[in-house]
Amino acid sequence: MATAENHHILPLPSFDRPVKLLVVVAPYYRDIADNLIAGARATAQQAGAAVDLIEVPGALEIPSAIALAERLAEYDGYVALGCVIRGETTHYDTVCNDSSRGITLLGLQGACIGNGILTVENRAQAEVRADPTGQDKGGGAAAAALHLIALSRKWATAKKGIGFRP
Repeated sequence: MATAENHHILPLPSFDRPVKLLVVVAPYYRDIADNLIAGARATAQQAGAAVDLIEVPGALEIPSAIALAERLAEYDGYVALGCVIRGETTHYDTVCNDSSRGITLLGLQGACIGNGILTVENRAQAEVRADPTGQDKGGGAAAAALHLIALSRKWATAKKGIGFRP
C-alpha cells in the first residue's frame, strides 16, 4: 500500500523573478477538484508563485486548454487537475490514456506541466489522494510544475556550440 511507503520529496525551488502558473481543472467531481485546487494553490503560495485558474468540461480538454494557453498567453507553467474514476465501460481507459498522452506531448515540446489528474478505482481513493492534508496530489502537481520551471530557467541561457536549434 502506497501510504505505508516513505517517499523523498524535493524541496520547492526558489525563484529570483516572479512565476505565473495556470491551473487547469476539470471539476466533474467538484469536491475532489476543490481539494486538488487548494493543495496546488498552497504549494504555489509557498514558492511565491501567482496562480490563475480556469475550468474545462473534462479531463480530455485539459491538454487542449494548456496548449492554447502555451500558444496565446504568458504563463511559466501549468498544473493539470481533475479526477477520473473507473466506471463500467472502457471510457475510463480512453480518458486516462489520452489526457496523460496529451500532457506528456506538451511537456516534451517544452511546456512545464505538473500532472495532477487522478486516475482511481473508486471515490475513496480519490478523496485520500486529493486531500491537501493527506496525499496532496494537487500540491504535488504544482511542485512538479515549479521544478520544471526552475529547470527551464536554469537552462534558458545555456549555449551549446554544436548542433541545430529549431
